[in-house]
Amino acid sequence: MPRYIVERTFPSGLHIPCNIDGAGACLNVVDQNAQGSVTWVQSFVSMDKQKTFCVYDAPTPSAIEAAADRTGLPVDSITEIRVLDPYFYY
Repeated sequence: MPRYIVERTFPSGLHIPCNIDGAGACLNVVDQNAQGSVTWVQSFVSMDKQKTFCVYDAPTPSAIEAAADRTGLPVDSITEIRVLDPYFYY
C-alpha cells in the first residue's frame, strides 16, 4: 500500500480535547478513513497547532481526499513518500 504525507492547515488551530470527546473525534476519523481503505498512521502538529503533517497509507491520493471530505478535514497537499532511514547505510 502506498504511503503519503498529508499537510493540513487549521487557521484557528487544531484543538482536540484530551477526554472522551477528543477520543471520539479521532475514532470517527479512523472509521471514516476505513470506508476507503485509508489508514491514519501518525500525525505531527506544529507548535502553534495551525499545521499538521499526517502519515497515511492509502490506495490513492483520491481515497485520502474522499476520506477528508467525509470527516470535514482540510487537505493542503498530498505527497507520496518512501522511508529514508539514516541507519540504512550501516
